[in-house]
Amino acid sequence: MARDPYEVLGVSRKASEAEIKKAYRRLAKKYHPDTNKNDPKAQSRFAEANSAYEIVGDAKKRVQFDRGEIDAEGKPKFQGFPGGGFGGAHPGGGFGGFGGGPGETIFETYTYGPGGFHKSGGRSGGGRARGGFEDILSQMFGGAGFGGFAGADTAEAPPPRGSDIAVSTTISLSEAALGTKRRVRLPTGKEVEVTIPAGITDGQSVRLRAQGLSAGGPPGDAIVTIHVAPHPNLKPDGSDLRTDVEVPLEDAVLGGTVRVPTLSGAAELKIPPQTSGGRTFRLKGKGLPKKDGGHGDLLATVNIRLGDPDPELDALMQKRRGKK
Repeated sequence: MARDPYEVLGVSRKASEAEIKKAYRRLAKKYHPDTNKNDPKAQSRFAEANSAYEIVGDAKKRVQFDRGEIDAEGKPKFQGFPGGGFGGAHPGGGFGGFGGGPGETIFETYTYGPGGFHKSGGRSGGGRARGGFEDILSQMFGGAGFGGFAGADTAEAPPPRGSDIAVSTTISLSEAALGTKRRVRLPTGKEVEVTIPAGITDGQSVRLRAQGLSAGGPPGDAIVTIHVAPHPNLKPDGSDLRTDVEVPLEDAVLGGTVRVPTLSGAAELKIPPQTSGGRTFRLKGKGLPKKDGGHGDLLATVNIRLGDPDPELDALMQKRRGKK
């Protein structure tokens, strides 16, 4: 049984979102497999911290956990039989009362059937794969399911779910903004291709369903933490990007055109006459993807470059100083 997520992260139930996030980052840094390659316990603690943060780091799941609606693994708890049913029927068919709310973890799904593993993808809650209606009843009645209550004493418990495993990979800022694919080697020795969506930020994770360890039952997941390498010229600022651009003195005085680095190559920026150092220009749509669609902007700040010593320039400046 998973430990209480608040206990895992070392925070109180009244902790703020920022305190929870800070605690998670501290544990992730401490137990990250890249810095604990010879410590097998670190991988387990890292996965445990990830699982805990998936519960209390998600506002909706945190409320559900605090109310006792889901357990420390994100699985729904049995709430009884209100209204003579099992939680009420959904408009789309089937029974409600057992599903968790969607979170923010990105995942790829691998399902196992007669033909082996099959892959599909999408976005969903950061929690683990949920059992179906029959699985919940099986856990409640010792594997008897529907109509099997009389034999519950002799039914065998389902095999346990395997453990999650953790791995990380580093991508460039351009790849983070535009999306990419990256092959990673899991601690199991298997190599898999990870689809990294556009707009991912440093520290976010991609969950690969059923690519973890197996204990005879359903395998756990592989959690791939994405690190974004610093760009030599561009610095993220929310969905915007910032950069400094050097402008020759003559262009600052008379006007001109300079080239500015962007994620998709250099762009030309027109400098109007009498531009002072420190002035910032905005290049629309040249920033990072926004969560609600579109892109941020690129903010280019002017640094005036004087160039090599120039006697004529010195004489002009002396003349201008004399007029003051």
